[in-house]
Amino acid sequence: MEIKQAEQSWREISEEVITGMREWREQHSQATMKEIERALDERLARLRARMLQDTALASRARDWRGEGEEVKCPECETKLERRGKQKRQLQTHGGEEVVLSREYGACPKCGVGLFPPG
Repeated sequence: MEIKQAEQSWREISEEVITGMREWREQHSQATMKEIERALDERLARLRARMLQDTALASRARDWRGEGEEVKCPECETKLERRGKQKRQLQTHGGEEVVLSREYGACPKCGVGLFPPG
């Protein structure tokens, strides 16, 4: 997904954050600053995770460079063997899950695996 396509989803989640905070505040009129911050962080965590995932998936590094190009092992410089697309599940600092789908490779010599970075 390209960043421009993802922006609509980000806007929708942003609106949910705003609406959710307004509703939360109406229900918690005596909340402390710490409670307000916690409620806001919980809502922003979802937006942050979506933006992180979408931005990483839009990266050129998400797949092997090109069909004819060699990707080498970072340890021994041997050409990696493709092992197909794999999903990697990560957790953000806010506790939200991010799922990245990338072409995975492994070194036939030393066994090191490579999951391209975001």
